[in-house]
Amino acid sequence: MTAGAVGPGIRFDQVTVAYDGNVVLDRLDLTVGPGEVMALLGPSGSGKTTALRAVAGFVRPVSGRVHLGDRDVTDLPPHKRGIGMVVQQYALFPHMRVEENVAFGLRTRRTARADIPVRVGEALEMTGMSAYAKRYPRELSGGQQQRVAIARALAIRPSVLLLDEPLSALDAQLRSGMLAELARLHRELPEVSILYVTHDQIEALTLADRIAVMDRARLQDCGTPQELYRRPRTEFTASFVGSANLLPVRVGPGADTVDFAGQPLATTTGGARPGEDATLCVRPHRVGIGAGPNALTGTVAEVQWRGDTHRLGVDVSGHRLTADVRELRETPALGDRLTLHFAAEDAVLLPAAGPSGGSDV
Repeated sequence: MTAGAVGPGIRFDQVTVAYDGNVVLDRLDLTVGPGEVMALLGPSGSGKTTALRAVAGFVRPVSGRVHLGDRDVTDLPPHKRGIGMVVQQYALFPHMRVEENVAFGLRTRRTARADIPVRVGEALEMTGMSAYAKRYPRELSGGQQQRVAIARALAIRPSVLLLDEPLSALDAQLRSGMLAELARLHRELPEVSILYVTHDQIEALTLADRIAVMDRARLQDCGTPQELYRRPRTEFTASFVGSANLLPVRVGPGADTVDFAGQPLATTTGGARPGEDATLCVRPHRVGIGAGPNALTGTVAEVQWRGDTHRLGVDVSGHRLTADVRELRETPALGDRLTLHFAAEDAVLLPAAGPSGGSDV
């Protein structure tokens, strides 16, 4: 299946959307490259779905422009943008069979009658739904309905595919399977640019080439999953992309030492000037038990068994330090004194308060 002629990629150029004077997307500058999967990740109300709807043409910016490839599509209606889209509710027509649902977009675009069965067959085969072509949506599971919705979006051969929380209605097992299917589709359609809206960290980390982190209508950070996880630039990114220990510290006279509750800790990554208040970010899986570098001793306040790991919460000087530990000879009890440690290279120094937002990342 080859992409159409919409042009490669998506570009937001200072896009602002407002309703009754309330800004819901604020000066978004962001580019999705040709064939790239970009996840828009953020809490409810962060502006991520509004950004996707601006690309689809369902909302019009009060300022800024939206480009698909080399085309400015800001003023084009949705049906002239040539975009495939899958929404959370799937929006299948209950009175139409699967093959008719998939053919719907082709018919509205007045595709040649002889080409429609071929295109429908391609899309159903790609999504593993060929055997269900004659069924009605009510005869399908949630995961199967989602595959049909994706097949309908792919049948028009878009070069841009928009996915708005497509897995949120599925249970955990189905969601895991569909993540694998979406990853496979991306490998088979390397020319299709995908904008994927989600509030789920695992979906973003699994699928995306890059993640744009949204909050309070603004773009807060953008980078590869590895960059945002290993070296976040703000407290918000650190806490929203994976779990994180965020310890309030003061930077020492050297860039590699900070003070936490009167105890010196070593770090190898800068992010604040000497004497400034800052935040030290350490991922729970990088925290170990027992003596070691940057050792901190406190009281066990939480013990969770998670199958392959134990999550331990230890209160140290009024702050909770979390460790995800794979092997424990003896599980500590609540109230026990326990020492945790982490390496300097696993500690990232962040500004004490993340930037108020901005689209210049």
